Formats: sequence, C-alpha cells, structure tokens
Amino acid sequence: MLGSGSAILNPKIQGCDPFAQTQRSKLQHRRARINQQINKEMRMRAGAENLFRATSNHKVKETVALELSYVNSNLQLLKEELEELNSSVDVYQNDSESISVPMIPLGLKETKELDLLVPLINPSFPFLFSPSFPTHVSPLLSLQAMRTPSRNEAGLELLMEYYNQLYFLDSRFFPPTKSLGVFFHWYDSLTGVPSHQRALAFEKGSVLFNIGALHTQIGARQDRASLPGLNQAIDAFQKAAGAFNYLKENFSNAPSLDMSAASLNMLVRLMVAQVQECVFEKISLLRAQHDFLARLQLAQEAARVNVYSLVHQTMTQAHVKDYVPFSWTTMVHVKSEHFKALSHYFAAIALCDCPGECYSLEAAFHVTMPEGPSLPILLQDPEERRKLGKAHLKKAIMKHEEAMRIHGLCKILRKMDILQEVLSFAHKRSLSKYSEIDHEEDFFETGDAPDIHPKTHQKPEIKSPNFSQVKVTDLFHRLGPLSVFSAKNKWYPARRVHLMRGENGFGFTLRGDSPVLIAGVIPGGCAAEAGLKEGDYIISVNGKDCKWSKHAEVVQLLKSTGEEGVEISVITLQGSEGSKTVSHVPSLGWETAEEVPQCLAPRLEVQG
Repeated sequence: MLGSGSAILNPKIQGCDPFAQTQRSKLQHRRARINQQINKEMRMRAGAENLFRATSNHKVKETVALELSYVNSNLQLLKEELEELNSSVDVYQNDSESISVPMIPLGLKETKELDLLVPLINPSFPFLFSPSFPTHVSPLLSLQAMRTPSRNEAGLELLMEYYNQLYFLDSRFFPPTKSLGVFFHWYDSLTGVPSHQRALAFEKGSVLFNIGALHTQIGARQDRASLPGLNQAIDAFQKAAGAFNYLKENFSNAPSLDMSAASLNMLVRLMVAQVQECVFEKISLLRAQHDFLARLQLAQEAARVNVYSLVHQTMTQAHVKDYVPFSWTTMVHVKSEHFKALSHYFAAIALCDCPGECYSLEAAFHVTMPEGPSLPILLQDPEERRKLGKAHLKKAIMKHEEAMRIHGLCKILRKMDILQEVLSFAHKRSLSKYSEIDHEEDFFETGDAPDIHPKTHQKPEIKSPNFSQVKVTDLFHRLGPLSVFSAKNKWYPARRVHLMRGENGFGFTLRGDSPVLIAGVIPGGCAAEAGLKEGDYIISVNGKDCKWSKHAEVVQLLKSTGEEGVEISVITLQGSEGSKTVSHVPSLGWETAEEVPQCLAPRLEVQG
C-alpha cells in the first residue's frame, strides 16, 4: 500500500471508514495484530534456522532446536487464532430478524504503509524536473485510505480508483528492466503469512483480491428475505467470482497461497455456489409453494445448488485442504447435504399435495427413472405417487440428518444459532410430512428415490471487473504526456541552456505538440554552440513548464524574450540524438482522458 510513514488516515475520505467501531472493523484490527505477531515469529524462526545450520556446536544446536520448538508452537497457536477469526462469518451477515443460511465472506488482505516519495524522486527520470513534484504525489498518498475501505459501493470505488492510479504509476516510474528497490508487503488473507515483492504487479494483484473480498462482504450482509436484497447479493457474489477469476487468469508466480491458482479456483467455485443458493432463495420468494410446477422448480433449483459438492471436492484437494479453514470446508459440506435434502422434500410435496396436476411431470425430472411402474401409470395412480413421494421424503430426512451430523463435528459451526435453526426446521418439516403420508397399513418397503435432475432459471455469471467504471485523472498529468514522459523510455539527464537571439534567430527549428521537439539545429548557430541537438524535447521555457504546450505556444514564449535571452530546459531520449526524423513513442490515444479504459489492466506478471 502506498503511503507515508508520517501520514495519518483521513476518516473523511469517501469510501474509507478506519475508525468505525463495528464488529467487522474490530475483527479486522485483530487480524492485523495477529498478522504482525505471525510476521515477528517467522523472522525469529528464520534466524534460528540459519543459526542451526551454521553452528557446529552441539549445545548451541540443542538450545536453538528448543527455541525453534517454542516458535513453531507459537506460530501454530497464532494460525489457529487467525483461522477462528476467518471463520467468524456471522459478523459479516445481515443483522435483520429474517432467518437465512449464513454465507461465507472473505476478510481483506492486510498491508504495510510505504513511502514512495523518495524512490520516485530518481535522477533516472529527468522528466521529473519540477520542484513541485512532491505536490503531485500527495494525492496518491491520501489513497492509503484503501487499507480500510467501507463495506459499500464507495469502498469499492476507492479500491478501484487506487488500482487505476497504479496503472499510471507503473507506466510513469517503473522501468521494465530495472527495479526501484521498493518492496510491497502484504499478508495472506487466511494464514497471515507475510509476503513481499519488488514488482508493482503484486500490489495490483493484492488490491484486486481485496476488491473481490469486499464484494463477498457486501453480498453476505444483504437482507436475503427481500427480492432487492437477493438481487444485490447475487450481483455482489458474481462480481466477486469475476475478480478472483480475473486474478487467476492474469496473475503468475503468486507469492502467497491466497492468490495461487488452486485457491483462486476454489474461491471462484465458492462464489458461483453462493450465487446459485441466492437464486434458489429468489425462486422461493417469487413462486407460490402451493403450485405444483413451482414445487418442481424449487426441487430442481435446490438440486442445482448442490454445486457445493464440487466446492467441497475442491477444498479437500491436497494444495487447498491444509489452507482453507475447517469451518469453511464443513459449512460447504453441510450445505451440499442440506440442499440435496431440500430437492427431495420439494419433489415429495409436489407429488403428494398436487394430485390433479401431476400430468405435467416430465421424464427428465429425475436423473434416472424411479423404480416401479412407468411414468404415465405413476402419474395416474395416487397410491404410486404417494409411494414415490414417501421415498423422496425418506431420502430427504436422511440427508437432513447427515447435514446435522456434519454440522455437529465443527465447534465453530455449533456456535452459529441461525444455521442450527435452519437445519433443525428443515428436518422437522420433512419428518412431519413423512408422518402425514405414512399409513399404518403400509407393508411395502420404501424404495430408493432417484436424485432430482438439476435445473436453474438464472444461470450464474462471472462478472469480470470493469476498471473503466471508476473515472480517474492521472495524478501525474502535469509531468507531461504519458506516451513520452514514461519510465519505459531511457533518458539522458535534463539540461538547461541559455540562448541569445542572433541574426538568424535562435538557430533551431521546432515541430510537434505536447511536447515540442527540436527538429533541426543550424550548424554554427547559437543553439548549436549552447549544445542543443536534434531530438531534444523542450520541457520548460524561462521556468514555465512546456510539456503540454502546443507548437504555437512555445514559439510565442521564445519570441517574447528580451535582450537578456531565454533559458530553456531540454531532455533527450537515448538513441535519438542526431536523428533527423525523431518521432514520439506511439501514443496510446488516451493519456489526457479523464476515464481509464478497460485495456489498462495488462497481464500481471510477477517475478518471485
């Protein structure tokens, strides 16, 4: 995070809420403290390991080994405490009285403040020839507020604005073949393990991760008992999936586990599953449950939410299993069984409660054909429908009980009263319905009901970040056009020359705009004697900045000089001296635009 060691967060910045004493902010502050302690313990462990390898003294090795055991024990305790914080999904949920199954949000990655003012004032960048340069940087320093974004659209805009400014910063000051020696520090969002790299792409990737994480928090806090709340939750989780997917496709050599391909793939699938769960809740609100087709639709939507089983498989893979909090893996497993149970429950009540409408049941409703008579006979015989409905209810009860058993295995989930209440209610409802249709004279053995064919009426989208939706102005606009005044170009040091007008003027010709270029130098003229060369860019005339000046404006400034002459400052692009046809670096076509285009986000290549 860009910042200044002496800078103070401004709570009045829109989208920033650093001092709000909410449960979420307190949780975030505890995460930051634990991250710092983990970082300290890891430094101690690295030092002890180096000493253990370096020494040949047996007693010293024993002492160091004992110290390492203490450090590793402390690290384990800290990581367990951090995992418990990451499992505190309840503080991110909506605080309304409606009962909804909790969603899984992500906490933000923590970062350190960093003062970039000194590294940017670099003699390698002669286009910074301006005593007022620190004033250009000060607005960027204020964006350190992105460390504590508010949990709303304003907070997202703050993160997007900072990300867009990183594009300009990268283009202006980070040469492709040279490092500024600046380290960007970030902590893993789940383990708290610190990582650092010199590549600005690491900063970009971490900010993108936080954009996705903030979307998950916004989605989790919506009131999903209302249609507007559900639509907002669906949109938020789709955008979170898009941010993580974009990061997975455009980020390489991730230094932290949370941004590895395996973790990001898991997060994308988790977000898609949560979107599907919201779609099921939306259909539940829109459809009257006494309607036969509505119940069939709910059964198929619930079966579709079983994409949680795919998420559970991903979470239990070797590269992810030891990284993801156990409570997350357990909750995903619970939801997988819970929605399987719901699909069988709604299928049962459709068959048993709507006898006159069953003729519209399609053969594709079940994954496999149910045991017993053919579908036409089954639909026309109320007793056969009751038997099939009873089989579905039996399977629903078994799945409910399995969900409750898995739920009881996790200490953290047992503390979630809402989740316990939802599971218990669904289980009792299925038991009650089973008792209602169960007859004492039933001597047949209830068959195994086939699974419901999954189907959805609103397929989840993965919405990639739209970087152009937040309009920003290049904070370093006054340094000149980005197509020329960029660290991607190699420059000779800036030169000041003093010229006196001769009989033939100053002895050079100009061409081009923004900036104006010296196109030709007359041999033997005053310009040649002062050291001006073809290909020099004029950046100031008598102290007036000319990087954005038009050709006619520079000519007028030169003409307005008196007998004392004129002082101009020029810089030369390496490799251009002496050329008669010096051209600018190809313009991107939008360096003066207020809006940053979608193409500003190139592939994020990070070197380890």
